[in-house]
Amino acid sequence: MISPDILRGGLRTEIFGRKVYTFQTIDSTNSCARALAACWAEEGTVVIADEQTAGRGRLGRSWVAAAGENLTFSLILRPAIPPDRMGLLSLLIAVGIARGIEESTGLRVFCKWPNDLLYGGKKLAGILLEGSFAGERVDHVVVGIGLNVNQREFPPDIAARATSLARELNTPLERIGLYKSLLKSLEDEYLAQSADGYAYTVQRWLTYAPVIGRTISVSHQGEVLHGRVKGVNPDGSLLVANHTGDHTFLAGDVTIVDMEAYAARH
Repeated sequence: MISPDILRGGLRTEIFGRKVYTFQTIDSTNSCARALAACWAEEGTVVIADEQTAGRGRLGRSWVAAAGENLTFSLILRPAIPPDRMGLLSLLIAVGIARGIEESTGLRVFCKWPNDLLYGGKKLAGILLEGSFAGERVDHVVVGIGLNVNQREFPPDIAARATSLARELNTPLERIGLYKSLLKSLEDEYLAQSADGYAYTVQRWLTYAPVIGRTISVSHQGEVLHGRVKGVNPDGSLLVANHTGDHTFLAGDVTIVDMEAYAARH
């Protein structure tokens, strides 16, 4: 188990990661962080584990990661953002991770709406946001982040769709240094964009997700819609047009039809 002192040593953040809880094995870092947040843990608190036995992603899916090879951690935020703008936080976090990866490795990753990061058309990282509300305001948000770092082999059911930094770079990475770089880029994006009211979050995200005009399939509530991406709305929702008109999605399983070829070019 990595000690908190090692994780805090040399950390260049003001808030993120200054308070950290570490585990060798835990059921879910998000579950632990949610319990801490409910007990008024301070913003920027991190829960990190070498292994999760019940890690989860969006829509009830599980998050599978080999023990001791990747980064799985959760971050507590207390953003001054209306509940109906929560979708912007997924985009903001994706940008922070993408930027941190690029600065640390040189790889330019692709952000897939609303919460995945891809490289070469394969999933490299995932984000899970779980919020708690107090009336008309957001009390706290727990951000779960799973990044495939050194894992080279994946279960058969996801092997064709998953990758890692080590696979793409053909060399293992030092996880602690990468973790600190990610926290720094995440904090930079969070502080800068929250200071301007998240006005530029969508534009920042689009620099890592050039999807405007692309044909996609959206699976949502048991139905599949095919259409062209017209844009991303100010609240972070996706605007898709087809022969029946314009459609807005706050969440969904979005697949770009030619994702593998398209992402390989970006």
